[in-house]
Amino acid sequence: MRTHSAFHRALVAAGLTAALAAVPVAQALAQDAGAQSSGSMQSNNQTVPGKVDDAWITTKVKSEFATTKHLHATDISVDTTDGVVRLTGTVGSNKEKSRAVHVARKVKGVKSVDATGLTVEPKTKSTTTTTTTTEPASSSTSGM
Repeated sequence: MRTHSAFHRALVAAGLTAALAAVPVAQALAQDAGAQSSGSMQSNNQTVPGKVDDAWITTKVKSEFATTKHLHATDISVDTTDGVVRLTGTVGSNKEKSRAVHVARKVKGVKSVDATGLTVEPKTKSTTTTTTTTEPASSSTSGM
């Protein structure tokens, strides 16, 4: 009886091991089948990977602007289409405009940079002066 029980347990353990070992194989086969069927779907829809790349490029250019000294990133808008980065907004000098174009060109995946939308407006230091004018007190004299 004891031998029968041990044999039974060993048989159950072997069955469970085989079943659990088959799960990863089944998952791998399902992934291969899914990849083959989605491969045909991807060839029909080529714009999705490009959109992701463009969004990544835009984000990367903005982060590079934010970490570049002497470049006011908040005044520059970035838009990317098919790897072409379009910069719009205002910069304080031609040097700052050149710096923005140079930084954007260095980002991986950028095909070209269009900076025609960047306008140069020299930033003047804002000096607030308060002018106080004193007007003579008006006297109301009555001719009576």
